[in-house]
Amino acid sequence: MVFTYSLCHAVIDLVHWRDPKKSGVVFGVSLLLLLSLAAFSVISVVSYLLLALLCVTISFRIYKSVIQAVQKSNEGHPFKALMEKDVTVPPETFRKHVDLCLTHVNRVLKQMSRLFLVEDLVDSLKLAVVMWLLTYVGAVFNGITILILADILLFSVPPIYEKNKTQIDHYIDIARTQVNTTIAKLQEKLPGSLKRCKAE
Repeated sequence: MVFTYSLCHAVIDLVHWRDPKKSGVVFGVSLLLLLSLAAFSVISVVSYLLLALLCVTISFRIYKSVIQAVQKSNEGHPFKALMEKDVTVPPETFRKHVDLCLTHVNRVLKQMSRLFLVEDLVDSLKLAVVMWLLTYVGAVFNGITILILADILLFSVPPIYEKNKTQIDHYIDIARTQVNTTIAKLQEKLPGSLKRCKAE
């Protein structure tokens, strides 16, 4: 739970640009990765990334070996400190994260069951409208384009919101009031038995 909290806190710091260098690197790398995936297959992108990493490590290893041979020093392997680090995942940590994921999966399954089995007609209708709108979004954008737009929005909306919080909150309240009024009007027009189900 502490790990999840610290991870959420780190993500919030990144998208609010608390440390501009770190946020810039994460935004640049994530955008570059998504643009690469838009142009090439996943296998090609992963292969190129791993090949680039391998080229860097091999080049550094050869460079250090040449320097040691010229200077006649005996420093040893340049990655010795990293190689001695324990990179294995302890079973307790793994089980803890699996249990946490399982809790979220069960919550999602319960919610999906509630929506698709029409426990609450209004909520199921809302989902139907969202899915219908997403068919139009899917006709215009493919999945990777949506991910690129989401990445750009994730790193641009929070700072804009922080600077214009008062005005944005005012317009959000107006929109929320309008939506709630519309939903209330729709609920009044529902047949009596459905209204009773909603009240229960």
